[in-house]
Order: sequence, then C-alpha cells, then structure tokens
Amino acid sequence: MGKDTGSGMQKVEAVERALDILEAFADGTEKLTLKELTERTGFYRSTLLRLAASLERYAYLHRDEEGYFRLGPSLWRLGVIFHNSYRLETYVRPVLAHLTEQLDETSTFYVRQGNHRVCLYRHHARRMLRHHLEEGAMLPLDSGAGGHVLCAFTGEPGDLYDQVRAQGYYISRGERDRTSSAIAAPVLGPKGELIGALSVVGLLERFDGDAGQEALREIRLQAQKLSEQLGYRAHPGQAVG
Repeated sequence: MGKDTGSGMQKVEAVERALDILEAFADGTEKLTLKELTERTGFYRSTLLRLAASLERYAYLHRDEEGYFRLGPSLWRLGVIFHNSYRLETYVRPVLAHLTEQLDETSTFYVRQGNHRVCLYRHHARRMLRHHLEEGAMLPLDSGAGGHVLCAFTGEPGDLYDQVRAQGYYISRGERDRTSSAIAAPVLGPKGELIGALSVVGLLERFDGDAGQEALREIRLQAQKLSEQLGYRAHPGQAVG
C-alpha cells in the first residue's frame, strides 16, 4: 500500500526496499554476497531473497553460480536510454525559473571552462533594475560567487576555497560589479563530481538582512534538489551545501 509521507508524495515500501538493494552497489562494488547485502541494506535474509527474486526476474539483479549478486543488464539498457535522452537543460531551466519566481532576482547556471566560467543558462528577473548577462557569456573564475564555487569544487587549493567547500556556498558583494551581490552553490553529479554552479544575482541592497538569508536558503535548497535529480546521493546527514 502507498503511504503518504506528508510531502504530497506516496511511498511504496516494497519498491523502496528493492531500490535499496540496487543502491548497495552505488559505491562501485561489482559483486556482493548475500551476507554483505544484508549488512548493507539491513534487511532480513528472507526479505532480501524475496525482493532479489523479483529483481532477477526483470534482470535488474543477477546471482551467479558462485552465489554472488551483481547488477543486471536491464540497468545498462535503461542507462543507455537515459544517456541518449539526457539533456541538462531540461533539469536546470525549471530550477532557474523557480528561483527567479521566488526571489524576483536573476538566476544563472555556470559551468567551468578552463580558467573561465560560462553562463550556460539564465533566467532574467522581471525587475526594471536587474543584473543582465546573456547565455554563452564567459567570465573570469577569480571573482564572483559562481567563479569561487566552481574553483572550490574542482579542487583549487587555498584557504578561501577550503572555506567554500566547508560551508557549501559563497556570497560575493561587489566583487565583479560594485553595485551587485551574488550567492552561488554547487550542483553535483552521481559520483559527487561538480556539474556546475547555481547562482542568483541582484543589487547589493536587495541582498541585505532577511532578504539575503531567504535567498541563501532557497538557492542551497534548489542546488541540493537539482543535484539529487542528476543522481547525487549524499551520505546520511550530509547535504550538497
């Protein structure tokens, strides 16, 4: 039976348990014994074997002659379909639209290209006075919230980047434009690799006090949600930012 989680979504326990079995291989392990699977999932042997049998029938799991469990070919098949249909834009643009709607500020998604950052996607605010930058524009990495986040999460050394990695975001005030402020947070992929930086930018005075804190909360939340949509799974108690 579906169970309401309180967030408007229903959960089906048997389905989630089956997915937990597949997630046991998420660290790159190629094969697991029954004992190792029970340890990783916390399931009873009887429960695990029942769920594994269903996964095997649909080729999502395979048990070899030695008794080891491995991921099945159906996952590869679906992965190829996803890869062929994957468009980063379809995930990012709705998030940018949401941020701009919530904060009434321009939102941007940056990627790193060598020693520069590229404005890959942009959603402009409706305000008459707003920060304006076109998609495809190339900016330096060494200034601005988006640049510092891209540097930090691609391994650049230094106290500044250590701090950005530790807190999971960066706020710039007048760095690239003395009248503007920006907040950025990382968007991560399945293996924790950096996909890009999610950012909002506006006039300095609009990012002070409560408005600035609201913007920070919202961009960190949306960066985490986007990362999860792109396959990132944080460790228990760990967030993207």
